[in-house]
Amino acid sequence: MRLPPPCPPARPGARPRARRLLPALALLLALTGAAAADDVPDYSPAERALFMTDHLRNVSPPATLRYRFHKAGTLEPGFDDAVTIVLSAQADGGCCNARGEFLSGTRRIELPEVEGARGNPAILYFLEHDVREMQRLTKGQSSHFRKRIRMAIYNAAQARETGFEFEGRTVRGREISIAPYLDDPNRGRFAQHAGKEYVFMLSDDVPGGVFGIRTRSAPAAGGEALIVEEMFIEGARPPSDARPTTAKAS
Repeated sequence: MRLPPPCPPARPGARPRARRLLPALALLLALTGAAAADDVPDYSPAERALFMTDHLRNVSPPATLRYRFHKAGTLEPGFDDAVTIVLSAQADGGCCNARGEFLSGTRRIELPEVEGARGNPAILYFLEHDVREMQRLTKGQSSHFRKRIRMAIYNAAQARETGFEFEGRTVRGREISIAPYLDDPNRGRFAQHAGKEYVFMLSDDVPGGVFGIRTRSAPAAGGEALIVEEMFIEGARPPSDARPTTAKAS
């Protein structure tokens, strides 16, 4: 998706500038919320990596990105399904207009087409699914979960360089991890999921730049996860564990 250029750093003593968002970012607005005038004046490294990077630069349309979706855990029955991102050329022949199909049957989420996409919409689609699931499981407000995810990506994302296994070879990659609800004042209302972790796995060496995403809700006392949801590109060998690290995103 076509994202706005980053705002310049605020001048000393100047009021922070609201982030400029383009009309084509309706989905991103719904997920992250528009910034207020006195909100953060710039984008964090994690935001840039997840939402402002041209993930699709290594894809030539027409093309289809295919992902495997897996849910497991002790809280409720798991399942396996699929996610596809169908990419077509823009009127000028450039990349890309994107249409997503996220899950199937009664689980399917209806998603708008993204015109002039550059970042991989699979990230936003996964997060929209996650927010809806958090609302279903906790009866909380979707706007609250969107805000916590947005602020965690801005303020507290952790990152590390790593490698992933893709189509039988090792590719270079990066993990970006957040735990949005650890310091949430309202965490008592959804204690089961207060320690929920999100790991985004990116690699320039896989089509579309997104190797996979994994979320994990585990009991505070330890033990088997209540819910694990993960989405990996076809050809990926999922890491045995993808947990937050201690390095701040840079």
